[in-house]
Amino acid sequence: MGFNYLTIFFTVPVMLISATVHEFSHAYVAHKLGDDTAKSEGRMTLNPLAHIDWLGFLSMIFLRIGWAKPVPVNHYNFENPALGNALVSIAGPTSNLFLTILSAGLMKILFVLPISGFFYQLALTFLTVMIFVNISLMLFNLLPIPPLDGSNIVEMILPKQWRATWSDLSQYAPYLLLLIFLPFSPLFAIFSNVWYNLLSTVVGLVATIFGLPGLTI
Repeated sequence: MGFNYLTIFFTVPVMLISATVHEFSHAYVAHKLGDDTAKSEGRMTLNPLAHIDWLGFLSMIFLRIGWAKPVPVNHYNFENPALGNALVSIAGPTSNLFLTILSAGLMKILFVLPISGFFYQLALTFLTVMIFVNISLMLFNLLPIPPLDGSNIVEMILPKQWRATWSDLSQYAPYLLLLIFLPFSPLFAIFSNVWYNLLSTVVGLVATIFGLPGLTI
């Protein structure tokens, strides 16, 4: 997906929609499992302003990786804290997967409709950005680095005797994230290359499954 004025224009509302649905999904699942921390803090809402993290928002536009404000969760309110934490974490990336599938399906329908012109191109670009942004959000949040969703999923999979150690490692997560994102870090180039290849692979997989010609990053 090349970046031009139209894709950048659509990235703003798409990021707001996608990140909002992602964080709402966390809050909703936590609520259903017995924790109303997010709901009491006004985070179980589809209002984007309740979830936006401006640094993550700008990062999505310029670096193709982004995030929103984490939803507060008190896992002690869950009957099974480890499982509850994992289910809440999975809810976010799952919502992005759903939006990706929905957008790809709509794009497939758009391709077979006998229409063309400016508004057709607008719809096509919007759906392309929806697919790209939601795949990016899904993959990024599945990274096993605290406080990302993937970290809680890994914690549930680990044997119980290892979970405390994994949790203790979270104190080093900010330094790892800095090493990944700082341009002069030796890990930046490595991560950028791996990330681009991973993103390209998943976008290509979606394009193949739905038969969407020309869907590339």
